Amino acid sequence: MTTEDRLAALEKRLQAAEDHLEIINLLSAYGPLADSCCVKEATELWAEGGGYNYGLVGGGTRRLEAPEPLGGLWRQEGHIALTKTGSAHMTVTPKVTVNGDEAQAVGYSVVILREGERWIVWRAAVNHWTLTRTPQGWRVQEKFNRTLDGSDESHEVMKRIMTT
Repeated sequence: MTTEDRLAALEKRLQAAEDHLEIINLLSAYGPLADSCCVKEATELWAEGGGYNYGLVGGGTRRLEAPEPLGGLWRQEGHIALTKTGSAHMTVTPKVTVNGDEAQAVGYSVVILREGERWIVWRAAVNHWTLTRTPQGWRVQEKFNRTLDGSDESHEVMKRIMTT
């Protein structure tokens, strides 16, 4: 192996490590931005036209597109009340797979809520994130989120970890 070959291989590995780190940092920023009601900054995690697809309480699903109506999610009275109680939207380190300028990440998230003097797990979910490299860096193209309610659909999202 020539020095040029070794250098090219090293550059490729370094780019992969930088991509993974940038994606992990991007996904980790979601919770603090949501919990501090930083709507503009939270929507900027998404690519223009990207979406957030999630299950509704009582059944059904909804997809919100960035930047609006996605930004409205964090302006809702219910969300603001949640943050005033004390909440922590936590993204558990996902499995990330990068393929050129596209990436996928699969992993869990939890919402911790303050209830009096104690903290409870209020919601647990599995997420499949699709990401794209933009001139501004990595951005979310789609967040597909399902509550861990034992449903076949939530299990199917979990199984996506085998293909990412």
